[in-house]
Amino acid sequence: MTTKKRTGAEAIIDTMQQQEIEYIFGVPGGNAIPLFDALVDSPIKFVLTRHEQGAIHMADGYARASGKTGVVFVTSGPGSTNVITGLFTANMDSVPLVVICGQQITANLGMDAFQEADISGISYPVVKHSYLIKNPNDIFRIMEEAFYLANSGRPGPVLVDIPKDVSSALVEPRPAGDLHLPGYHIPKEADMSALEHAASLLEQAARPVIIAGQGVIISGAEKQLLYLAEKLRIPVATTLLGKGGFPDHHELCLGMPGMHGTAYANKALDACDLVMAIGARWDDRIVGNKAKFCTRAKKIHIDIDASEIDKVIQADCSIIADAKPALEALNGILRRSNTTEWIKQIARLKKSFPLKYKKEGKLKAQYVIDEICRLSESRAIVTTDVGQHQMWAAQFCKTDLPRHWLSSGGAGTMGYGFPAAIGAQIARPDKTVIAIVGDGGFQMTLCEMATAFVQKLPVKVLLLNNNYLGMVRQWQSMFYDNRLSGVDLEGNPNFVKLAESYGWKGFRIKRSADVRRVLREALAYTQGPCLIDAEVEQHTNVFPMIPAGAGLCDMLLEAPKEKLEKPKGGT
Repeated sequence: MTTKKRTGAEAIIDTMQQQEIEYIFGVPGGNAIPLFDALVDSPIKFVLTRHEQGAIHMADGYARASGKTGVVFVTSGPGSTNVITGLFTANMDSVPLVVICGQQITANLGMDAFQEADISGISYPVVKHSYLIKNPNDIFRIMEEAFYLANSGRPGPVLVDIPKDVSSALVEPRPAGDLHLPGYHIPKEADMSALEHAASLLEQAARPVIIAGQGVIISGAEKQLLYLAEKLRIPVATTLLGKGGFPDHHELCLGMPGMHGTAYANKALDACDLVMAIGARWDDRIVGNKAKFCTRAKKIHIDIDASEIDKVIQADCSIIADAKPALEALNGILRRSNTTEWIKQIARLKKSFPLKYKKEGKLKAQYVIDEICRLSESRAIVTTDVGQHQMWAAQFCKTDLPRHWLSSGGAGTMGYGFPAAIGAQIARPDKTVIAIVGDGGFQMTLCEMATAFVQKLPVKVLLLNNNYLGMVRQWQSMFYDNRLSGVDLEGNPNFVKLAESYGWKGFRIKRSADVRRVLREALAYTQGPCLIDAEVEQHTNVFPMIPAGAGLCDMLLEAPKEKLEKPKGGT
């Protein structure tokens, strides 16, 4: 570290170089100019986005695809408030981000000065921690803490708000010291008695199921989970964010459970006598009606976040620990169990209730998704937006590798998928990256087409274009007497011409007969970004489906003829 005095902004950049940060995403502004000035002489690459929401979703996608921390620079006022949705998204999905916001000078704080927003206060509900730096001498300490908090324990976003006079002030450089964070404790080794209890329950179970969440991927526990499942012959369901934590093509994989999960995953959970959640938080989209969830099963819960234990489901055995060391310790004491008949029953369920769709008639979104994943040999990084296409992608895109499936889970953020794909492509230039989006969510952040073009990224955008906000239309159709309101996307542009105006390559698919040919051309195109506009059937619904507030046993395999009650909970 240099011994010369540095500006506060330069101190921030110094810390980031020590953290081996390679990319920063963002948009400049008046109160952030010192930060951007400090970047001029830095080896860190800056990606200028067209909107702050695009910047934070790119940093999120970068973090999920790489396992590193995503970093964002924005200015004060609207620049900082525009990242709130992205902070919420990352916080719900445990994504490590550090967001640096320029701020009005300290003398103007609380004075309603130009572009002043109390972003540290505004952000408190949607971050792991938030700082407002008032003393330049605190910069090194706070930045070290910010990166440590973002990455340790259960990861999450950390916001640092820095007034312009603080980022311009001179500070004495100092070496990294011991972090002192009273009240912040990360679980160490798993409790051995709890592990013994879990091993005993697993040994006794005749019909066990594992629910693997994103915690498996964050922890890097994929091999340990595979060993456990294969040794005891336990079927594994992966949550929406847990896809890739266990290979989708494995014979023991049940796919995704829950509201739009596979029928055989839901039926297996409904019949199991033990369910073990690993790095998963018993999401309401999986549990549904708690009184009806796995009523005959013992529950084991492994999670690094103690606040998740017994929050939704009361566990018979809870292990507060990081998934990888917990599974390593558990695998060391496992005994054999007999699940032969259960595995036969699972095979029958898979045969009786496969995922399916009709290829006849108008072009089906499921067919296009199924084909692009098959043609990419399940090796591409796939990002999604939110809605019907997201659920179809989760069903039909087989993911065998960790950090190859990026989707907004807890927040359900429309507009996430495309900028996340840009971040993922920057993180993994060696990979094919495919963003699967709908025409609703895509238009919320499509201005980032300019960013992808400038960065010369060969990202693929598969646009499932049905001129509807499809998932809302499905709910209105099924539960509200087809009283459609606010879902018709009349006025959509010609997406191929729009892509071409941004310098992209544009493709269009209208017929099932053209799907494979066009997708092959798009996947082979590497000279820059490309968009595939697939004009799909408008009124297809996603099944299976468990209505909100219902139980696993209430799963619908197709549209019911009778009128359904309005569900409890949102889309």
